[in-house]
Amino acid sequence: MEHNICPAFTMNRKRKSLEQDDCISSTFGMDELNEDLLERVLSRLPTSAFFRLTSVCKRWKSVASSPSFKLACSQIPSRDPWFFMVDPLLNRSIVFDSSERSWKKLNHPPLLQMNSNRNSMPVSASGGLICFRNSQGNFVVSNPVTGVCNEHPPLDPSLRNLTFHAIVMSSYPKYDQRSYKLVVVFGEFPKLSFRVYNSSTACWEEETALRKNSDDDDSTESDSNDDSAVYFLSKAGNVVATNMQRSPSKQYSSVITTKNGEETLHFLSSSGSVVACNLTTKCFSEYPRLLPVFFEYSIDLVECGGRMLVVLLSEFFESASLRVWCYNEEARSWQQIAAMPPAMSHEWYGKNVDINCVGAGDQILICLSSTEISSCVLCDLTANDWIELPKCFVDGEAIKFLSAFSFEPRIEASM
Repeated sequence: MEHNICPAFTMNRKRKSLEQDDCISSTFGMDELNEDLLERVLSRLPTSAFFRLTSVCKRWKSVASSPSFKLACSQIPSRDPWFFMVDPLLNRSIVFDSSERSWKKLNHPPLLQMNSNRNSMPVSASGGLICFRNSQGNFVVSNPVTGVCNEHPPLDPSLRNLTFHAIVMSSYPKYDQRSYKLVVVFGEFPKLSFRVYNSSTACWEEETALRKNSDDDDSTESDSNDDSAVYFLSKAGNVVATNMQRSPSKQYSSVITTKNGEETLHFLSSSGSVVACNLTTKCFSEYPRLLPVFFEYSIDLVECGGRMLVVLLSEFFESASLRVWCYNEEARSWQQIAAMPPAMSHEWYGKNVDINCVGAGDQILICLSSTEISSCVLCDLTANDWIELPKCFVDGEAIKFLSAFSFEPRIEASM
């Protein structure tokens, strides 16, 4: 006579599924999973759970530190982004978890607490890593989740006195959390050059010159060649310079996109126009302006879904307008793809607001700040949904964030 191990098999059909699940869960506990299967299960937990793994039991603590567990984590295609927030106090790490919609304070990496690296400014991020630049102009790459850091070999001393236009980090391929490159663009228009740091070789490649794209028209050329500031009076009677004054953390704001096997680095010139540097063909061009040079506005670049987008805050007819634009290469014109609801953007009218933005998938985090007010807004481009994030409090005081960098929270990311 056969005996059913689980009595659920003798129950009626309506109760069978529920009691069968109870039987399975009581028969196969987590403790009975082999090491490989346990690592695969735990690797699918949110990264925030990683900090709690070590306190569950000795076995889970052992799993959290094993190389095979990190390998299992690397097989997860993508993770919901975290946003590394920048505030006036640089020697701390505060992030916004987009999956849990909550603020987290991480341990600041020990290497960045050393005297030589204190007050290092975050300048770029990619994959699970963030790149900082210290006061000597050297670069330090860190995994903000684990605190692991690595300082890059310094650039040639002769380059430190040149004008830097862009610093951007790129992971390649994206599923390999150990390979990345750092690209810096420098020089005076129209004599631009770039250098690449390759993590695979742990050294800087030779300097490469960029030539002006012959397809650019004369009006575009005059913008890029003239970096001198021109001053004019705003409607409010303030003296305004056409030369943009960006916050230090977004001074080298730039993004990399790939299309048809060609990599293009985009950055904002000092006059606020978008410059596109094709790193494959080694040429650069300048896109048409969204607004005339004698116009008050705040602008930033983001990368979303493989596209370079421009976020623009301007004022029209006694109201503020915040819109997202995409450049159409074929038509050589800008197209609007999203706009903040007028009732929401009107709050910023007349407050001399600066915006600093970062993209992550189909989301854009916008940091709006002025002497009067500050806020962080998360935009979902797919749903055209705009949400103001809750304030972040540390020691009872609301933090005023200046900018942010998006990264995937990956414990396996290394350098």
